[in-house]
Amino acid sequence: MSKKGRMPTYKTVDDYINNQSAEAQPLLRELRSLILKAVPETIEIPGCKAPSFIIVKGKKPRLQIMLMAYKNFVSFYPYEATVKAFEKELSAYELGKGTVKFPFDKTLPKALIKRMILFRKDELMKG
Repeated sequence: MSKKGRMPTYKTVDDYINNQSAEAQPLLRELRSLILKAVPETIEIPGCKAPSFIIVKGKKPRLQIMLMAYKNFVSFYPYEATVKAFEKELSAYELGKGTVKFPFDKTLPKALIKRMILFRKDELMKG
């Protein structure tokens, strides 16, 4: 996890992941892989404070999908409508407005995450 104080800007997603805790790194890599597999044309946004992904070109790039590591979990940000649409299936996880917190001690629900990514892509394409 990053040190206290101002949040640094990372040059690449790899740079961000490599600067997080040993517990967070595998989940971050797995989430990144799921995003890239679900939407192969995904563009990673360089120079961010957290990994951000463009899954639909021409839409607000920083509000599509993001990841962030914390002390005991990794947050996956597919944004509010996506979290709301999958709320029942995500009942085992702590949810925030537009985010799902995946704790280090649980296996990621890969099929569910893939469906969420594709839902978010469809939402962006309609909007």
